[in-house]
Amino acid sequence: MPERLRRSELATPASNERMIQKSSESGADLVFLDLEDAVAPPLKESARDNAARGLRELDWGNTIRAVRVNSTDTQWAYEDVVHLVENAGEFIDIIIIPKIKGPRDVWFFDTLLEELELKLQLTHKIGLEALVEETEALARVEEIATCCPRLEALILGFGDFSASQGIRMGPISDPTLRYPGDLWSYHRNRLICACKAAGIDAVDGPFADFKDPEGYRREASWAYQLGAAGKWAIHPSQISIANEVFAPTEEEIAHARKMVEAYEKSAAAGEGAGSADGVLVDAATVRIFQQVLDRAKQTGQI
Repeated sequence: MPERLRRSELATPASNERMIQKSSESGADLVFLDLEDAVAPPLKESARDNAARGLRELDWGNTIRAVRVNSTDTQWAYEDVVHLVENAGEFIDIIIIPKIKGPRDVWFFDTLLEELELKLQLTHKIGLEALVEETEALARVEEIATCCPRLEALILGFGDFSASQGIRMGPISDPTLRYPGDLWSYHRNRLICACKAAGIDAVDGPFADFKDPEGYRREASWAYQLGAAGKWAIHPSQISIANEVFAPTEEEIAHARKMVEAYEKSAAAGEGAGSADGVLVDAATVRIFQQVLDRAKQTGQI
């Protein structure tokens, strides 16, 4: 499975050619051309052509090229995949699957892609990301995360999950009735742990109010602290925030270097633990600091 950088995943309606053009220049780590919620039913078939043409003809640089297709319980899913892969297969890195409920939904797309790749003799395998936005999916998230070698990431979808769980949005606008703490803490923790155990990425879902950058930063920071690899962006203004949040700061990198060096020095001397700046670092805690350095390498900071 290729290791990809997913700090920011930008949603772009595949029905809008101008927005597709702009998204290719956005600086997002991943851009997905959306055939699902962002496209009205009468436009879904023409949106496929827009997506395929944009993938083929635009210069995407290092951006991961993705498409969100329609879910398996619609009449569009099968033809979405066939049309896109037949017309732009060499230019697609990821297919994003919405509204999964169990491994069966992932296997459907895996099998379809396997046959298309063989038929067209594609030179690369197209990866999958899947949206956990139904209660049935979260209830089986550990099983889903390990169900398919083609699966690279799971995404927590807040909007549909709110409906699936029956979350009441009205009280959120009234501070006296608002749920105390992070409403999504359990969902995030469970999905991220499942992804970490499976060796795939966890991606935090969208923040709808793109005029509230601090709200987006807050939610992204919570997800990053829990171990998420990145967050969706529904507006280009959110990309730079995600790219910043989901990367270590210079101070974090410097501190991690110091702690790893202290441990390596103590280990070379036959000691079980070392210290720097009055902080103990042993075999357990050095893993935390090493992850900071690994992330800094992935983001090109060191």
